[in-house]
Amino acid sequence: MTPIIFTGAAIFDGTRLREGAALVVEDGAVAEIVPAEAVPDGALVELDGGVLAPGFLDLQVNGGGGLMLGEAASVEGIAAICAAHGGLGSTGLLPTLITDTPEVTAAVIAAGIAAAEAGVPGFLGLHLEGPHLDPARKGAHDPALIRPMTPGDLARLTEAARRLPALMVTLAPEAATEAEIAALAAAGVIVSLGHSDATLVAARAAFAAGATSATHLFNAMSPLGHREPGMVGAVLDTPGVYAGLISDGVHVAPEVIRLALAAKPERMFLVTDAMAVAGTTLRAFTLGGRRILRRDGRLTLEDGTLAGADCDMPGVVRYLTRTVGAPLTRALRMASALPAALLGRSDRRGHLAPGSAADMVHLDADLALAGVWRGGAPVSRAGQSAIQPD
Repeated sequence: MTPIIFTGAAIFDGTRLREGAALVVEDGAVAEIVPAEAVPDGALVELDGGVLAPGFLDLQVNGGGGLMLGEAASVEGIAAICAAHGGLGSTGLLPTLITDTPEVTAAVIAAGIAAAEAGVPGFLGLHLEGPHLDPARKGAHDPALIRPMTPGDLARLTEAARRLPALMVTLAPEAATEAEIAALAAAGVIVSLGHSDATLVAARAAFAAGATSATHLFNAMSPLGHREPGMVGAVLDTPGVYAGLISDGVHVAPEVIRLALAAKPERMFLVTDAMAVAGTTLRAFTLGGRRILRRDGRLTLEDGTLAGADCDMPGVVRYLTRTVGAPLTRALRMASALPAALLGRSDRRGHLAPGSAADMVHLDADLALAGVWRGGAPVSRAGQSAIQPD
């Protein structure tokens, strides 16, 4: 096939920014990055400045395109959510089910397995956020559905991990034993701690048992105290632990983000925690029979409790650089290379290197999304027109 050559923008290859270069794509994969003055023959895609970067990877996506994963427990529903976020720059994602009934959870797992077998574009696996959480840190999760892990739950999750490309499970140490965490990790589950009031000691014991990540750092977890460091302290002070972060100007103050970035220079990655409204002009939707309102960049229950986030990956990258002050290369790594590493997919995703999938985003000089490609083919971008009244 004729090579496709992308030129005219700086190229972030997953590690460093390369000026004056062009990217060559062959058969849906990156072939090489060459000096702009040595472009080979091929079909040119001329970009107007900005930066060409690896496609974003979002490991916490509850919904999009008007759908929540729980109500879209089918190959078609998963495909619709992946398509909505593909148009927003996330070329790969883990559709996420928040705490629900055993029946809905089983249906979502079955749909995820079928989606993987069908090769749904952008589908990297599932993230099950709950139901094994601490009600004291429930956030917007339905407390009536939160429960401790049982042997049956453990068996279903370990079996799901064997059949899915990736399975992340958010749980609280209060709701699962160290032996259960170890069994999940041994089966290949990415165990992420969250929605927990655990002490430093309890959180560290869970990490020692096999948990490797934390879900939306700072939110819905025991805070950092000067005598009891809590889960936040355990995450920031334990080497090798990853942490997802919602950098949207709502969930975590910029000053706190700066402190966290200094305390954990690697292994912190960006997530959106997006809901059904992503890629739409919807002003409200329902979650487990409860109305979720979209106002002023926030999603809340009617009592004001935050319920996910109203943001996309280009937006959280922009906030991290423009407001928090993080270097662009670090923000881009947090949206691509680091989540790829947590998934164990650095060979094909999160980088623009020979052999990597040609999944890419183009951000303009203002870091607004200007183009998306998956396997070198353009992805239709989702419209983000003004929100219309109910």
